[in-house]
Amino acid sequence: MANKAEPATLHDAHSAATARRPASNATRATWAAFHLANARMYQTVADYDRWHHHEALYWAGYEERQAARLSPPPEEGRN
Repeated sequence: MANKAEPATLHDAHSAATARRPASNATRATWAAFHLANARMYQTVADYDRWHHHEALYWAGYEERQAARLSPPPEEGRN
C-alpha cells in the first residue's frame, strides 16, 4: 500500500496535484519541478490503482512532457 502521505488512487492524485499547484507567475524551474513530481506520483499510482493503471501512466507521460518543455535544453560541448 502507498505511504499515507502519497495518493493511492488516480482521483486522489489529481486532488494532490491541484492542491500543490504553483502560482501562475512561478518560475519555469518551479513549474518543471512540479510536473516532474507529478510524473513520479502518477507512476506510483499506476501500481496501486489497477483500475486506472493505463490512465495513470498516460498522466505520468503527460507530466514528463510538460517538464521537458519547461526545462532548458542541455548545453552541448561543456567541459
